[in-house]
Amino acid sequence: MRWTLKPKPEISKIEALKKALQVDDTVAMLLLQRGIETYEAAKTFFRPSFNDLHDPFLMRDMDMAVNRIEKAIELKENILVYGDYDVDGSTAVALVSSYLKTRVKSVATYVPDRYDEGYGVSFKGIDFADDNDFSLIIALDCGVKAIEKVTYAKDKGIDFIICDHHRPGDTLPEAVAVLDPKRNDCDYPYKELCGCGVGFKLITALAVKQGQTAEDLVEYLDLVATAIGADIVPITGENRALTYFGLQVINSNPRPGIKAIITEIKKEELSIIDVVFIIAPRINAAGRMKHGNHAVTLLTEQDFNLAAEYALDIDQFNTDRRETDRIITEEALLQIKENKEQKGFTTVVYNKDWHKGVIGIVASRLTETYYRPTLVFTKSGDKLAASARSVKGFDVYNALEACSDFIVQFGGHKYAAGLTILPENYDAFKAKFEGVVKETIDKKLLTPELKIDLTIGLQQIDHKLYRIIRQFAPFGPGNMTPVFMTQGVTDTGWGKCVGEDDKHIRFTATQSFNDKLVAIGFGLGDKIDLIRNRKPFDIAYTIDENQWNGSVSLQLKLKDIKA
Repeated sequence: MRWTLKPKPEISKIEALKKALQVDDTVAMLLLQRGIETYEAAKTFFRPSFNDLHDPFLMRDMDMAVNRIEKAIELKENILVYGDYDVDGSTAVALVSSYLKTRVKSVATYVPDRYDEGYGVSFKGIDFADDNDFSLIIALDCGVKAIEKVTYAKDKGIDFIICDHHRPGDTLPEAVAVLDPKRNDCDYPYKELCGCGVGFKLITALAVKQGQTAEDLVEYLDLVATAIGADIVPITGENRALTYFGLQVINSNPRPGIKAIITEIKKEELSIIDVVFIIAPRINAAGRMKHGNHAVTLLTEQDFNLAAEYALDIDQFNTDRRETDRIITEEALLQIKENKEQKGFTTVVYNKDWHKGVIGIVASRLTETYYRPTLVFTKSGDKLAASARSVKGFDVYNALEACSDFIVQFGGHKYAAGLTILPENYDAFKAKFEGVVKETIDKKLLTPELKIDLTIGLQQIDHKLYRIIRQFAPFGPGNMTPVFMTQGVTDTGWGKCVGEDDKHIRFTATQSFNDKLVAIGFGLGDKIDLIRNRKPFDIAYTIDENQWNGSVSLQLKLKDIKA
């Protein structure tokens, strides 16, 4: 790993914030690194409020979207709520359809089949709407590039409202409204909403017309927080407030579907990390292994007993997903090793039999292993479909755009995207992608970066510091858990490898006779030689709490060790 120490804030700013908040240097510097320079900014950070949420009508086309939906409600038109099959799309469909059903009965949902229709708005979905007399489609987490499909719907007399957060192309679809904070002509103050977040802004705008506020919609925020965590959008600004209140709902009164997923978890309070690793994979598994409809059904069910039955099915999908993911990852790693492709600037693999539903997860695992922009291809009908994942700092979306001559369709974000190509273009596309990345990537990005907030001594670590750091949550992109570095540490002499195949390391770190803290490093067992014979070494870590036999102690969760 490449250790990068964040710049130290200006002394004058540290002193001013220390005085304003009555905190020490460590806390003041951590806050300043997160852009918090005043008492008011700190108050907003530590005590999120519904007042932090922006007026939804600041979003371009919001007034037109609301007027069209109000008209549909008044005329009792049939409304189809359409969304992608991942967590963001499923939660968005559940959110908007649940809200609309409190206002009108003629609302149905549609999630495209990952294998039959692929990502986003499909002609088949529009034909379904036409056959069943739907005159308005609200598309969530997709649609901003669906120019031909929206025109096709318009020719059939079906209006579209698009709620998306992906980057638009040069031309927008001819929809009644295109809600997307990433539109160049949209002045909405916060650009990093997820698809479900845009959906929440839409129902907030509808609620405002009814004399309500966002606070009256708090019951929907368990869905929004789940989508924010799963879609890896920054947990800053508006997203921080939405996640903060969403976690409160998850921990106090979640909807039956989410309650059914977490009912077996013996944990007092779920964090956003728990949402990402426990709730989100199960919701995702429905679309990956079976059909996204299963996730929407679970998330909209109001009877807990029925929700519990649906949750069991989804848990089985997730078990199947894990096994499929493991097998394909092993096959992909073997393919890379045999072809010696890890020597290039990219990782691109293909097998016609790989399960389309898990290639995104496999791409993430390969990126972790070789730390290269990665594409995993499989056969999808008469085309090849791929999931792309990138390394931190490199925009894979732009790289794919540069290869567009060989691409049938693509879309996504800076770090994750999906695409389809013709089979005969695979070799040419692969060579082009390698060339584009080779020419444009900063070579240091091919080594994983570990960003370190501060250098501190072990004697500075106490329960008070830990309690304050906990209040920095919810953590995520834009506000990661603080990582500290301590130099010149030695092991007390009892350090050892632990776990299966000695994969992990555990020792007691000390800098002086009185400063002793247990350190655990998962996956760092190969670093054992660095800590032997009382040799000094440097550690990078986060601070955690360990509960054992009724006693609570602080421990260091190691990120890396260096001589």
